[in-house]
Amino acid sequence: MKINFKSLTTQVILGILLGISIGFVFPEIGSQLKVIADIFIKLVKMVIAPIIFLTIVIGIAGMGDLKKVGKIGGKALLYFEIVSTIALAIGIIVANIIKAGKGIDAEAGKGDISQYTEKAAETSHGFMDFVLSIIPDSFIGSFANGELLPVLLLAIMFGASLAHLGKKGKPVIEFFERTAEVFFGIVNIIMKVSPFAAFGAMAYTIGEFGVESLFYLGKLMGSVYITMALFIVLVLGGIAKLYGFSIFKFIAFIKEEILLVVGTSSSEAALPKMMEKLEKYGCSKPVVGLVLPTGYSFNLDGTSIYLSMAALFIAQAYGVDLSIWQQITLLAILMLTSKGAAGVTGSGFVTLAATLAVFPTIPVEGMALILGVDRFMSEARAITNLIGNGVATVVISKTEGEFKPIQEVSDKKQITA
Repeated sequence: MKINFKSLTTQVILGILLGISIGFVFPEIGSQLKVIADIFIKLVKMVIAPIIFLTIVIGIAGMGDLKKVGKIGGKALLYFEIVSTIALAIGIIVANIIKAGKGIDAEAGKGDISQYTEKAAETSHGFMDFVLSIIPDSFIGSFANGELLPVLLLAIMFGASLAHLGKKGKPVIEFFERTAEVFFGIVNIIMKVSPFAAFGAMAYTIGEFGVESLFYLGKLMGSVYITMALFIVLVLGGIAKLYGFSIFKFIAFIKEEILLVVGTSSSEAALPKMMEKLEKYGCSKPVVGLVLPTGYSFNLDGTSIYLSMAALFIAQAYGVDLSIWQQITLLAILMLTSKGAAGVTGSGFVTLAATLAVFPTIPVEGMALILGVDRFMSEARAITNLIGNGVATVVISKTEGEFKPIQEVSDKKQITA
């Protein structure tokens, strides 16, 4: 079998393998190569806000029917809430069954978590604070700060206003469509360096924590990975089957984006290309533009599983026996705090600190126990988030009659030709 070295998938895999090798043979050098991945992620984040804004505006204005936009948005939010709550509940159930934290020496965790608890303290997670955080201080400020939720709000309002203008708004829509093509061109340029990002990220991971860390993941690591795998296969797979597509074929279709997430530990890194892939899969551009970016804030299935399992792991390590009602209360708190995870630097770990801050029954200092392996779990939750949002976009597209199978699209092209 001939290997296609020009394929991005092959290049990312080679980058990951080379990164593991460098991190193992030259750990001191490897631990300094994280900057390569950081540069790549910053490059991607640089274009995420304008791409999301342009895509949503074009999608809403192109639909014209604002009632349909509201229907899609409402249906998506309902789906997100149901599925992410299922993810949280599954995490709590599995954590209770496996009891990974039971018998652990709680004093063994000596990592410095002050940077996370300080960020959590600065980031208010009350309901009204969450609502206020969606409204930007200024139009340009939300883009400058890379704040996803305010950009979503601005895009929806701008798109609705543009749709209301009718024919008068067409020149603006056409301008935005050409501008969006430019930004996706920038993304294609950035993606050419993604194998280097995967190389740097893996070299850092192995160099910093040692090759043994690939094997010494512990019961928590194993249970988190197994739970997320089961969630993808059983829950997301069941949803996919219900709506007429295979979860395994879908995963194979987005394999390049998944590998990119594996290398960078960031689902955001794959967002622009994921939008293009979903359109190729058959989802309409307006639905992709509205559902996928929203899912990055409201449908973090992997993060939800991680948060619930990590919280109970710490409780078990400290011998804190939570009653059923306390666990239900924890679930309710996580339903709120998990929605802000994507907008917080440090993502899941900072959100966990914020959750424990408002649930004092579980000692926040216990986060030091999982600090060392959090890096590895970030890959699993990022992959689960990516697949979960992809499935959500396909489901909403199908329920709204905005889905054209790949075969149908290719047949139309052949007829036209």
